[in-house]
Amino acid sequence: MNWEELLSLRRKGDTNKRLRKEQDETRLGFDVDYDRIIFSSAFRSLQDKTQVIPLSNTDFVHTRLTHSLEVSVVGRSLGRLTGKKILEKHPYLQEVHGYKFNDFGAIVAAAALAHDIGNPPFGHSGEKAIGEYFKTGAGRIFEDELTIKEYQDIIDFEGNANGFKLMTQDREGVEGGLRLSNATLGAFMKYHKESLPKKPTKHIADKKFGFFQTEKETFQNVAKDLGLRQTLDGSSVAYARHPLTFLVEAADDICYTIIDFEDGINLGLISEDFALEYLIKLVKDTINTKKYHSLIYKEDRLSYLRALAINTLIQDAVAIFMQNETAILQGDFHVSLMDKSKYDAQIKDIISLSVQKVYHAQEVVEKEIAGYTIIADILDVYINALVEKKKDNASNYHELVLRTLPEFYRRTDISLYKILLNTCCYVASLSDSSAVHIHNKIKGRQL
Repeated sequence: MNWEELLSLRRKGDTNKRLRKEQDETRLGFDVDYDRIIFSSAFRSLQDKTQVIPLSNTDFVHTRLTHSLEVSVVGRSLGRLTGKKILEKHPYLQEVHGYKFNDFGAIVAAAALAHDIGNPPFGHSGEKAIGEYFKTGAGRIFEDELTIKEYQDIIDFEGNANGFKLMTQDREGVEGGLRLSNATLGAFMKYHKESLPKKPTKHIADKKFGFFQTEKETFQNVAKDLGLRQTLDGSSVAYARHPLTFLVEAADDICYTIIDFEDGINLGLISEDFALEYLIKLVKDTINTKKYHSLIYKEDRLSYLRALAINTLIQDAVAIFMQNETAILQGDFHVSLMDKSKYDAQIKDIISLSVQKVYHAQEVVEKEIAGYTIIADILDVYINALVEKKKDNASNYHELVLRTLPEFYRRTDISLYKILLNTCCYVASLSDSSAVHIHNKIKGRQL
């Protein structure tokens, strides 16, 4: 893989290559990507989607929206710092093609901004709830009517694949979805493969999948334009990661390690004194002890340590990327950047405490259980109505139900797979509160 191809500005529908040196410096194509994502309805819905604590009533706990904005800020720094070093190592990118270090920052920032855009309500349990409906719930009846890969798509419903679908799918009059640059789409995708074969290797890019069968051709076109290295051939599709994906992933890893930990402190789930001790261990080589001890309030000390911890991990991630750039470009780097971090022990200690005190907290578990029921019930009502409509056997109740769906999701003149997948994607688009509201309506609890 080479950087010139990997930094492609081409968008779906372009007939000619977009050249970097011909770009308007006041509004680069990669900046346009960021703008299109942030103004999309899918991104706005993240303001009411769970990061860790579902349906939290406090105003200092992160949602998917605030988390995504913070990951984007960290990603921008990672991209700029790495981009500067890449241009020093490969000066032809700037001298011949006109690329600048800010381009790398803009690509990573846009991809990071969108990294959770396809995630369902109720956190990661939302993905599992959709999959379980088809794997062990009422939706299991459809297994024999789908291909193996189609069925795998929905029993392992994946927010990353849904995000790619949201940003690239055609609608009537709107070709190519958000029409983002291929560089941003490539950096966004953590898993450059389809749902089967499942985990063919221990490479981190094979851990999950990144596109549904409906977007297979779109993904292959993006991968071809970017010059991604193909890792599987024949009937299965898989490619090596876009190198900048490692930076997007690192930005997410850094934020959830530190910020989820901070949420646990703010909720009183983790002792402040205990938490400060853990963070100090992470930044002990860079902390200004005089400045730290001059801070009177714990909130200020926590804020200082958080900023210092994030900066420490950013610098470490950039160093790891550049040390392994050749392997990354060859598709032979098999783990996340933070897995190679010299702070790995400290990171694992923080994550372990977050799992114990935050992710497994009673409030979190109880709301995730409720999320399972809510998602299964909504899927059941809409899928039954759509399937009966496709069979020309819809009752008046089914017709009423379908009127509550956005028009795009009411279509029944398509395959069963697309009906089921579209319904999953509709449920995934709901915010936590919207899902609860719809559930109350269909259960007759609210008029």
